[in-house]
Amino acid sequence: MYKRINGIQHIGVGVSDSEVSQKWYRKFIGMDIPIFDGVAPAPLMDVYTKNETITKRATMILNLQGGCAMEVVNPTSFTPRPPDFETQLGDIGIYINQVKALDVEAAYAHFEKHGAILRSGIVDMPDGGRTFYAEDPNGLLFQILPGRNFYTKGHHITGGPNGCVIGVSNIDNSLKLYADVLGYDQVVYDETRVFDDFKSLPGGEKSFRRIRLTQSNPPGGGFAKVSADTYIELIQAQDYQPRKIYKGRIWGDIGFVHVGLDVRGMKALGEELATKGFGFTCDTRDTLDMGGTTRVHCTYIDDPDGVLIEMIEVYKIPIIEKMGVFLNVEKRDPLKPLPDFMLKALKFSRIKD
Repeated sequence: MYKRINGIQHIGVGVSDSEVSQKWYRKFIGMDIPIFDGVAPAPLMDVYTKNETITKRATMILNLQGGCAMEVVNPTSFTPRPPDFETQLGDIGIYINQVKALDVEAAYAHFEKHGAILRSGIVDMPDGGRTFYAEDPNGLLFQILPGRNFYTKGHHITGGPNGCVIGVSNIDNSLKLYADVLGYDQVVYDETRVFDDFKSLPGGEKSFRRIRLTQSNPPGGGFAKVSADTYIELIQAQDYQPRKIYKGRIWGDIGFVHVGLDVRGMKALGEELATKGFGFTCDTRDTLDMGGTTRVHCTYIDDPDGVLIEMIEVYKIPIIEKMGVFLNVEKRDPLKPLPDFMLKALKFSRIKD
């Protein structure tokens, strides 16, 4: 039976005020196209919410210039809270959302001009690329870094996310999942030292092992032209005892709640994951209706440190929702990208401030 992990589809982020956060994401990283937006209970997540079903507003947003989507999760049945300690680099969990830009210097000027909270100047990454860090309204870190394979040209200064930084307790152990199972098997760099671009971040003056991964097998699927190449960067503290970012908190609390992967052949994939020790922790077992506009099959697994990874198999998506134009992708070639006219039609859903 066919099965495939296409790559990162989205980064999930828990926020305290969806409207405020989405406005920031539109202004600074161009995430102005909503794929779906609805309020609903989340019984699938009971295992991650202390066995109580929460209700949340979930909005999937996209920058059509290129990059992955973001799922903005704003709980409505409780007040989401941040960690009760200052998180530091190396703490266990998804720590930084990485966003690609053609011109990092121009992006920095845009962020500075429009009053973003900047957490660094422009500094060098281990591969020689230029980068900087900024903070969103929830105090979450976004890294702007060089990117390629942009889908459209537009007025935004950046594309969307193309990866994330995850703190782990043991990189070699984590690679058994991220490289061997999920297919992020190509090493961009693997270095251990004090890094210049980390020094301005909390705990960033310490030594880390840092490995940046991408897929040697090119991504496929309907949105492959938009998401393009994606990256997972694992960091391991060398002289610091890390804490779990979500210890004592639940899914939906403020932070990067999960990494979402686009997959095909969920049942066969689940069987393979189970044999390798990464079985589904929760499973819709059928299609999940996201506000009547999107049908998906969702599952979750835990990485070796308990970091949440969502698997999503998409069956129906809105192209122009207000005109009732939808696409059933269930019977499409799983590697074939959507036609350009369909992808570019998403611009008609754009939100303008």
